[in-house]
Amino acid sequence: MLAIKGAVAVITGGSGGIGMALARYWLDHGGRVVLADISEEALLKVQAVLGGETAVFMCDVTKEGDNSRLADFVIEKFGQINLVAPFAGIFRDCLLVSPDRETGRVVRKMALEDFKKVIDINLTGVFLTVRECLERMINNKNKGLICLASSTGSLGTAGQINYSATKAAMSVFPKVIAAELFRRGLGGQIRCVAVAPGYCDTPMARSMNPKAFEKILENVPIGRLIGADEVASLVGELYRNEALTGDVYFIHGGLRLGSKG
Repeated sequence: MLAIKGAVAVITGGSGGIGMALARYWLDHGGRVVLADISEEALLKVQAVLGGETAVFMCDVTKEGDNSRLADFVIEKFGQINLVAPFAGIFRDCLLVSPDRETGRVVRKMALEDFKKVIDINLTGVFLTVRECLERMINNKNKGLICLASSTGSLGTAGQINYSATKAAMSVFPKVIAAELFRRGLGGQIRCVAVAPGYCDTPMARSMNPKAFEKILENVPIGRLIGADEVASLVGELYRNEALTGDVYFIHGGLRLGSKG
């Protein structure tokens, strides 16, 4: 079992939500954290709240150079990388095409920019962060885990062809990365998994239309949204347990997609 105490976590999208919850969890268990985000103001606010061994780094995850500098910064600051959590992500929801209910003719369609923006951050950004951090982990003989963020959206959600595509990609990344490390005799040193949260209790979810919110809860057996701290706890257990690699771990309160079973 790996110990979190003294281990270094790199978390992108770390200024809020699950990223911030993971940072707090990591610090509470004696770890050290580097938070990366595109907003310096947001990063400094989080750093002030978290305290402890928290370092921050401004990073646009879609830029190759930023990711390279992030990975170098972590090594220079703490000497190692043990957990990589590329949690930076966005969504730009829209139906692929939207026909008018009365005329039947398409009146709206997903903008190319909205498709590409989600792909750039949620997929290309993850690829770049993982590639650069993994290179440093191997070169510095660090042991640890790459933990990706998939979603129940990977199963296919209407209005999210862009977001769902990126989260489906995250579902296959662990298998590919674990296989590549295995081929080079590194599978026991560096593992790769993904967590796939369902509806998470965030300010955005709480701001939903009350009727839509109730409709969601009807399909969640535990009767509530999952907490960001619960997702963070799962990541911690995946890190500790060295038998876990190459797979996706859902955490959604038993979510039933359209059926109560």
